[in-house]
Amino acid sequence: MKITTFNPLIVTKDSAPIVEFFEALGFEKRHNLKASTGEKGINSIRMKDEGGFYVDISEVEDFGLPQDLTLIRMNVDNFEEAYEKLTSLGFVNPRGNDTVDTKTNKSAMLRSPSGFAIDLCQHIKD
Repeated sequence: MKITTFNPLIVTKDSAPIVEFFEALGFEKRHNLKASTGEKGINSIRMKDEGGFYVDISEVEDFGLPQDLTLIRMNVDNFEEAYEKLTSLGFVNPRGNDTVDTKTNKSAMLRSPSGFAIDLCQHIKD
């Protein structure tokens, strides 16, 4: 398993003020992807600053939590291998074994035994 990127991911019901905040810090939008998990619409925004730092913001339709959720986004070259590695280390998928599958990526949130969360993701290339 090779980690290809590693950065913060903020999940929210309203991305506009978060995008504005990071723009004020010097981040610029790199791309914006609208997708659906089959259950909910997702608007994913990737931002980067001049120093090469990234932050991802995902606006989720009908986001049910009372406040934003911050995770560590970990992109890998082999989702299944990374998923197996993390679960062998005690990480748990709160959605059972469900994953989010879109045309461009496969992902799942995994929670560590101490409580921090990773958004495990593999980009799908044509």
